[in-house]
Amino acid sequence: MNLITFYYTQPLSGTSHSPNALDRASLFPLYFLMDEKTKENLKELYEHGRELYEKGKYAEAEWMLKEVIMIRPDYADVLNKLGVIANLDGRCEDAVNYLTRALKLNPQYTEASLNLAVTYNEMGEFDKAQDVFVKASQIAASSPMRIDPFVAGKLANEHFRLGNTYCDFFLYDEAIEEYRKALKLRPTLADVHTKLGIALRSKELYDEAVEHFTKAKEANPYYWPARVQLGLTYYMKGLSGLAFEEWEDALKQNPDLSEAKSFLHLLKKDE
Repeated sequence: MNLITFYYTQPLSGTSHSPNALDRASLFPLYFLMDEKTKENLKELYEHGRELYEKGKYAEAEWMLKEVIMIRPDYADVLNKLGVIANLDGRCEDAVNYLTRALKLNPQYTEASLNLAVTYNEMGEFDKAQDVFVKASQIAASSPMRIDPFVAGKLANEHFRLGNTYCDFFLYDEAIEEYRKALKLRPTLADVHTKLGIALRSKELYDEAVEHFTKAKEANPYYWPARVQLGLTYYMKGLSGLAFEEWEDALKQNPDLSEAKSFLHLLKKDE
């Protein structure tokens, strides 16, 4: 029997019963009464549970993490992991409980916010999901350098997806706003720069569009849609020479670029 199990099964002071789920929260102060050896054992239990979680062995990880959280209910990371495990197991209400507790401990825990938004979405609670996502985005966008790159990428992808939806319905102002939010989180996404350029061009903001197609080209010289769209924007500005140069240079690097071939053919025919 390990120390934590011992704590769970011993009667509470002045009682003759073992602690239930509510009683166990009162065990938290015991952590501060533990000697360093016992605290080290608790840390090892956490590390073991975390390793199992990262290997995808969620059932084994769950009971260890639950033992940790009973003694240290202030571990937001553990609560987040338990929330993910509950979600994957289809226990969405349990997931919401864990993730909400994690966010009460750390309102800027963006990963927990995203997991909570996903859980609400799976429950059909779309308004709650959107509210949580918006708050997470605001926190991340206000301090992008402080958040985990994986989380920043995840948020940027959501803004990109939403921007594309707005574009599909010709809502270019809203699309531009979402693309800019994505780029604030991840400034070197060539596909986002390209879609932002297309939205700007649709509003006849050609110079800004050229700027973003150029940034896309700089971020990834082999992202061919940016090269094609940059040439097209030059053409729409009346800069046929620059359009020709852009498409011809792209074709030299990628002879199978059919769109560039077509535009060059039309340009030559137009001349």
